[in-house]
Amino acid sequence: MVKKALLGQVSDTEIRLLRIFKAVVECGGLAAAELELNIGRSTISRHLKDLEVRLGLTLCRRGRAGFALTSDGQRVYDGGLRLLQAMDGFRADMHDLHDEFVGTLAFGLFDKTVTNSQARIGPAIREFRRKAPQALLDVTVGTLSDIEQGVIDGRLQLGIVPDHRRSDSLSYMELFGETMYLYCGRLHPLFEGSHAVLDWAELQDYDYAGLAFHSPNMEASLRFGLRRKATVSDQEAVVALIMSGCYIGFLPDHYAESFVRQGLIRRVEHPACMYEVRFVALMRRTPAPSRMAECFLEGLQQAHSILNGPS
Repeated sequence: MVKKALLGQVSDTEIRLLRIFKAVVECGGLAAAELELNIGRSTISRHLKDLEVRLGLTLCRRGRAGFALTSDGQRVYDGGLRLLQAMDGFRADMHDLHDEFVGTLAFGLFDKTVTNSQARIGPAIREFRRKAPQALLDVTVGTLSDIEQGVIDGRLQLGIVPDHRRSDSLSYMELFGETMYLYCGRLHPLFEGSHAVLDWAELQDYDYAGLAFHSPNMEASLRFGLRRKATVSDQEAVVALIMSGCYIGFLPDHYAESFVRQGLIRRVEHPACMYEVRFVALMRRTPAPSRMAECFLEGLQQAHSILNGPS
């Protein structure tokens, strides 16, 4: 058993070891962290052991059974995350005092947006890079809830997500939209034949696959009274379930287009089986966004101004 010790002043060495520990935890083990950290597994293991000795704690179990955090390790990870976020925030504040943009801009992006012609995120990134050539970008693709929480707790400086429920602690800027239609796979009973005589009662008899978290997708499925028999975390999983022929589900028209062209899925041509989604950029109200985040927000606003008209 590792003898517990009191940690005095946190040195640069402990900070470096905590960053390595954080990477291992978030990658799910030493092997996966090799690529992230660009150092060998034996070196990572040695660094973890060094951190355990310095803290006097057993942080994780590692071996043939796999990687698992101990209860002490979870507390060290949570505390270390707060410490590293505070340090990164301080560093960003200091960078803000200089004219040149340096440091890292971390933002979250909802999945399956790049095929949307209305999403002008690429031009916004290009404009940001023109103004901040020395800045680093850290882009996380995730669920609506993960991105929203990341902005609230400060891990992300901003997020680009579907607009749903709003929080008083966040501010929002409208960007673009997308249209969601109901689809079935080619093995589904609805794939062949006319949909002209479809009614809600018939549609509600088919099994439905939808997003598991609070979102416009969940709200629409409840509003339409669809029979949810599968829940998923992203739209790629919706496609897989639709193509099984066992489920119907909503997809963005731009994302579904390639599958439709291949004859793998078909839109359910019921006039009411659709809904519109608006996408927004969200950020914390306090503390105010960094100058670097504001620069990117300006690029997003400029790139989408043609779609949204004069502000």
